[in-house]
Amino acid sequence: MAEKISHVVIVGGGTAGWIAAALLVKILGNALKISVVESEQIGTIGVGEATIPPILTLNRALGFDEADFIRATRATIKLGIEFENWSGIGSRYMHAFGGIGKDFPFCTFHHFWTRSLREGRRETLWDYSLNYQAAKRNRYAPLDQIESGKLPGLVHAYHFDAGLYATYLRAFSERLGVQRVEGLITDVDLDAANGHVRSVRLQGGGEVAGDLFIDCSGFRGLLIEQALNTGYEDWGHWLPCDRALAVASESAEPLTPYTRAIAHRAGWQWRIPLQHRTGNGLVYCSRYLGDDEAKALLLANLDAAPLGEPRPIAFRTGRRKRQWNRNVVSIGLASGFLEPLESTSIHLIQSGIIRLIKHFPHAGIAGAEVDEYNRQSQIEFEHVRDFLILHYWQNARDDSEFWRECRRMPLPPSLQHRIDLFAATGKLFRAQDELFGELAWQQVMIGQGILPRDYHPLADALSRPQLDELLDGVRAMIGRAVDGLDSHREFIERCDRRAGAAEA
Repeated sequence: MAEKISHVVIVGGGTAGWIAAALLVKILGNALKISVVESEQIGTIGVGEATIPPILTLNRALGFDEADFIRATRATIKLGIEFENWSGIGSRYMHAFGGIGKDFPFCTFHHFWTRSLREGRRETLWDYSLNYQAAKRNRYAPLDQIESGKLPGLVHAYHFDAGLYATYLRAFSERLGVQRVEGLITDVDLDAANGHVRSVRLQGGGEVAGDLFIDCSGFRGLLIEQALNTGYEDWGHWLPCDRALAVASESAEPLTPYTRAIAHRAGWQWRIPLQHRTGNGLVYCSRYLGDDEAKALLLANLDAAPLGEPRPIAFRTGRRKRQWNRNVVSIGLASGFLEPLESTSIHLIQSGIIRLIKHFPHAGIAGAEVDEYNRQSQIEFEHVRDFLILHYWQNARDDSEFWRECRRMPLPPSLQHRIDLFAATGKLFRAQDELFGELAWQQVMIGQGILPRDYHPLADALSRPQLDELLDGVRAMIGRAVDGLDSHREFIERCDRRAGAAEA
């Protein structure tokens, strides 16, 4: 066992580095010295502009005021992700956050909806989603519950400018005592006895030594891979896209409170609306789409003028074989890459740091603690991986060999079991600490075309008039709630005024 950890060195800034610094200094700052080494010569990927609801937990833990955060990062509200052309050209559904319908003990709402389809009703599952209905009408206001708790309220996340978010986190971290070291790392010193990283050397002769290093150096994996040769588990045979182009465009109205993921013949396009611009990108498979073709496809499908040239990004989907190796913990892109289809990039940074804090080596690095961290990290990555694969595999498109190849690929056994269970019975079960819950899986499976052949017997406990009353009542309550919401634009402008007044 090594000596007590007193100095944590974070290699790389950007979103990953400054989330790591902010959480560590907020929670463990009195016990640690924390340094962030970053170079202005190295750019960041910065495509993680869309988030999922756990971002609220992070912001609350750091004590951020929502209006101030929205103003500083030019953020907008996100109520879900709409998937277009995935199950077939012209298809459309949403992975909406929040509840759907009214659940019963031991039986979730979609079982009642499945029964209603068999008995002739034709509403979609999303007719009973408050988040979906608000999103499609471009409305939002804080709403915890509907009609005195009869139904849960809205659940949101954010779209924001990743560069402004990193700046916001940096200012917060430095106020609490984090030291930023400007410098380009040219070499890494390893301890000959145990292989641990002792220090990083900087261009011009500087050196930063530490006890525990957090590698936030992006795809390079400067410490975790280049110095420690950890190895990489490639998942390209399940998630075949290996390129992306990113470009900002001018803002377009209306200001939509949801992300769009639009499938094309060899990949998909994202659209992320911010206050001052729209983030766009194309994720694609280079075996089926050339770089020049991809650029032309992306630019032809923008809804406003581009603000620059598309920026290319090459990647390999997968994960480090050990995300904590010796005294290096990899976070963000250094730990692995899962394409931004379900906006998980920033969440995986957040959860990786929270996991490190829970397993923080107090008196020194213990092998059992490292192994447990890696076990949990692997499970989390694999759960997210399976969720992403589902979107590709369960498609009914026949317009390109890319989509046909996706349908033919053998699935991980863990995903095959979920699909078989849901298709036969409509049932899903969430593993402990799994990111995506039953509602997320239900929406993607149903949206991609998997309709259960059966439903839970409790759905037959209602008579047909009682079932109609339940369904009609839920829709009516949701409709009244959405009617009472402000427009998304009005909410954002109100946040800006409130934050401006507080600053003044």
